[in-house]
Amino acid sequence: MPSELTQEERSELAQSIAEFHTYQLGPGSCSSLHAQRIHAPPEIVWSVVRRFDRPQTYKHFIKSCSVEEGFEMRVGCTRDVIVISGLPANTSTERLDILDDERRVTGFSIIGGEHRLTNYKSVTTVHRFERENRIWTVVLESYVVDMPEGNSEDDTRMFADTVVKLNLQKLATVTEAMARNAGDGSGSQVN
Repeated sequence: MPSELTQEERSELAQSIAEFHTYQLGPGSCSSLHAQRIHAPPEIVWSVVRRFDRPQTYKHFIKSCSVEEGFEMRVGCTRDVIVISGLPANTSTERLDILDDERRVTGFSIIGGEHRLTNYKSVTTVHRFERENRIWTVVLESYVVDMPEGNSEDDTRMFADTVVKLNLQKLATVTEAMARNAGDGSGSQVN
C-alpha cells in the first residue's frame, strides 16, 4: 500500500487495490503500486486518464501516439507509441485491456515494439474523496512486468517506478490546471 496515502484513504481504497492492483507474480517478474493525490475533481482526472489515444497528454516520455484510421476506444484496440530518445526503448505497441467509465478503471498491455518491458501490464484507477466540502482525487497505478535478462528486480522496478511516478506527477499538474481553468469558465475536460 503506498505510504503517501492517509489511513482513511487506505481504508477506502483497500477493495480497489485487492480487485485491480494485486498480481500473481511468476518467477522473473515484479510489480509495484503507486498513488497520486490530485486536487481536482475525479471527472476532470478521468477525462485525461481514459484517453487511450492521447497518453502524451500526461505521460512524459511519449514523443507521439498514433491509432488506426476509424479508431474506436474500446477494449482490444491498440495504439503505437514512439518514445523520446534517451530511454531504453524506441517504440511500443499497446492494447487497451480494460476501460470502465462507471468505475473509472483503465489498463493496457504492451504487446510489441522495440523496448525492454516484456509482458508489461498496467492498471489505473481514479477515486473520489470528499471531506469538509473539499473534493480531491486519488489515482492508483500499478504494473507487472518481466525483468529483462541481466537486470535485477531492483533495477527493473527502479526504472518502471520512476516513469510511473513522473507520469502521475504530470497528471496532477495537468488536471489541477484544468480544474483551475474550469473555475474561470475556460474548459475542464479533454474531449
